Amino acid sequence: MPKNRIVVMGSSNTDMIIKVPRIPRPGETITGGKFSMAAGGKGANQAVAAARSGGRVTLIARVGNDLFGETAIEDFAADGIDVHCVLKDGEAPSGTALIFVGEDGENSIGVAPGANARLTRTDVERFREVIESADMLVMQLETPMETVEAAAGIAANKGVRTILNPAPAAPVPPDILALVGILTPNEHEAKVLTGVEVRDETGARRAAEALVKQGVGTALITLGAQGAFVLSEDFRGMVRGYAVEAVDSTAAGDVFNGALAVALCEGRPLRDAVVFANAAAALSVTRLGAQPSIPRRREIDAFLSSRGASA
Repeated sequence: MPKNRIVVMGSSNTDMIIKVPRIPRPGETITGGKFSMAAGGKGANQAVAAARSGGRVTLIARVGNDLFGETAIEDFAADGIDVHCVLKDGEAPSGTALIFVGEDGENSIGVAPGANARLTRTDVERFREVIESADMLVMQLETPMETVEAAAGIAANKGVRTILNPAPAAPVPPDILALVGILTPNEHEAKVLTGVEVRDETGARRAAEALVKQGVGTALITLGAQGAFVLSEDFRGMVRGYAVEAVDSTAAGDVFNGALAVALCEGRPLRDAVVFANAAAALSVTRLGAQPSIPRRREIDAFLSSRGASA
């Protein structure tokens, strides 16, 4: 199995999770919840997902000079992630997220970015050689947009493949979209970027076509358990997902992106890489928490084998 290097640039958070019967409405208090705490943050989640899927991963991030930050770095290293590009910030705390998870597996999340918001263009330039020597750069939107643009520009100039997961949902400037190899929004994020309502394959196709017209190389729209719609030069169509009993969908998109990066770096065709990523994401929603839910390679392979798909 090739050990190609994946660089993930993005956020690291500590998630504080309350499992409740249902997500509270505005002004409503629901008691009887169960509390837990877990490592999270989209960048960190994707780095861990890529590492556990079999990738060789370097993470570029900022954490606070505090207990949460120290614990995060120790946990990354334990997963085999190269942490020499994880900076400790003395002026901001580590990022945190407060998460409600309903019994149906749906979630509601509030994030205090802390040190994540202080990852700068200067930091990116400091790690230019790390990005230039990568086989894949993976990013999200929990760090400043100008930082994402700087990293995408470095990657594009060196021909490094990129995955941008435009989450949380926000408009992305056309100049950045034009630098992106693969864009992976979910239904809501696709609507923010295109104005197209995405509920099924038809809506996903329309949104994907709109994104490609905006300059994206490959548009890959995730639709939860339904799977993902892919529009690229080599493949166009729906890649079906896997039906599982959902417990918590918190990190499913992050797991998808990390696993996708690994499969592509292993040389798999795009459709096969999406199958692999769908399997990893399906496994993750059967467990509570962000990083605790992320499956390891042997679990993904066994899951695919049990479903009659190639691992």
